[in-house]
Amino acid sequence: MRETCVPAGVKPNETGFGYTLSLIGGKYKMIIMYWLSENKVMRHNQLKRSIGTISFKTLSIMLKELEADGLIIRKEFPQIPPKVEYSLSERGLSLIPLLNMMCEWGEKNSLPVQETKQQ
Repeated sequence: MRETCVPAGVKPNETGFGYTLSLIGGKYKMIIMYWLSENKVMRHNQLKRSIGTISFKTLSIMLKELEADGLIIRKEFPQIPPKVEYSLSERGLSLIPLLNMMCEWGEKNSLPVQETKQQ
């Protein structure tokens, strides 16, 4: 195992660490990926309802970025009214173990607010 993923003298954004953060960083991208991993296929309004705190425009932007990065697949059905479904690509699915590890870390390391203030 190597000592660090950001060697001395190298900018973090020029490493695999920086690249990964550029793909999943931000307030909503990991949440979108979580919901898609749980439900396999979702439509825009389903995602919006599931997330709750995201605006229509922000969700649209995040979905476009995730699609451009190859993490999700957008499938459009030629019908009236238009129907669009989103799912994780193979590349997106490969990030799910990372998201699961983050979840496990959070469960093991989260402390009630009072305990955090006392430390």
